[in-house]
Amino acid sequence: MNTLKMKDWGLGFGEHVIIAGPCSVETEKQIDDLCDSFEKEPQIGMFRGGVWKPRTRPGNFEGLGEEALPLLQKVKNRLKIPVCVEVANTTHVEAALKHGIDVLWIGARTTVNPFSVQEIADSLKGVDIPLMVKNPINPDLALWMGALERMNGVGIKKLAAIHRGFADPYDKIYRNKPNWNLAMQLKLELPEIEIINDPSHIAGKSEMVQAVAQRALNFGMDGLMIETHPHPKKAWSDARQQLNPTELFNLIKGISFRGRIDFENQIPENLKEMRDSIDHIDQKLIDLLSDRFHLIDQVGAYKKAHKLSVYQSGRWKDVTDSRIKLGVEKNMSEKFMKSLMISIHDESIKRQERQIANKDTEPLKII
Repeated sequence: MNTLKMKDWGLGFGEHVIIAGPCSVETEKQIDDLCDSFEKEPQIGMFRGGVWKPRTRPGNFEGLGEEALPLLQKVKNRLKIPVCVEVANTTHVEAALKHGIDVLWIGARTTVNPFSVQEIADSLKGVDIPLMVKNPINPDLALWMGALERMNGVGIKKLAAIHRGFADPYDKIYRNKPNWNLAMQLKLELPEIEIINDPSHIAGKSEMVQAVAQRALNFGMDGLMIETHPHPKKAWSDARQQLNPTELFNLIKGISFRGRIDFENQIPENLKEMRDSIDHIDQKLIDLLSDRFHLIDQVGAYKKAHKLSVYQSGRWKDVTDSRIKLGVEKNMSEKFMKSLMISIHDESIKRQERQIANKDTEPLKII
């Protein structure tokens, strides 16, 4: 059950906030150079900077630690915008609060561990500070929601989620596979939650960041966190995915920030008509799927009565090949059709398995 008090949520930094700054705070000159650029183009709503950087393997640069925090205070004083850092334990929280950090976020490696999340939550009890929670490394919606719930449980009201993608060793396109549907599931479970997209960690390559950012906005996300460095090739961490300030400003100018519609009060009549038609078609689709699964139940009954295996490879290949071909002919992508048929087949197998495994019921009558 959802225990979050969603009406209290929101970071309060406006719609489509842009959060920018380096993967890691490195030197005072680096920070000065970024401030110089951001002062000329005041489009940044919040400044991010990595202070503690736990790397996958030891030996790489792991952040300046607490000595970086005064540099973030300098950013705050110069740019007059909030600054945010990642915290992974109670020591980090204490140092960040001591140095007047405005916003905290919990990273993907921490979100995956409820013990660590709870310790951070306990250390923030009674503290009124905005906090963002990145999705866990693996696509686990319950862990993501659980971290948000733990923070809300100690009185943190200004909460947001960060979508930074999920580890997938088989994906050859992204550094972290976006799994957009999981972020949308979070929005369905928690309609009031703000979701900030992190296209830098999803893309892993600077040339892909703009496309990912636009896709995130198309999915209705509320802001972007983009890693920005004055000289990305010289960055001490994650050099490949960082933009320089000029690239960042070009990205902001090049993407489309589409407006939201108040579904109850502002929806245009022609859009309403199209949505009504979609609703009607969806009802027919669900009716057709119900009819299909009723026939699948009959197939399961037959297989149970005749001691046949559930999975029939030849039939499965014929069905998928023919349906994918038909879908492509109807202007649907091969990838979508494969995904659709796999989902239908998985549900069909489960329904037949339930019938065959249940020894207490008679097989369905074959009609």
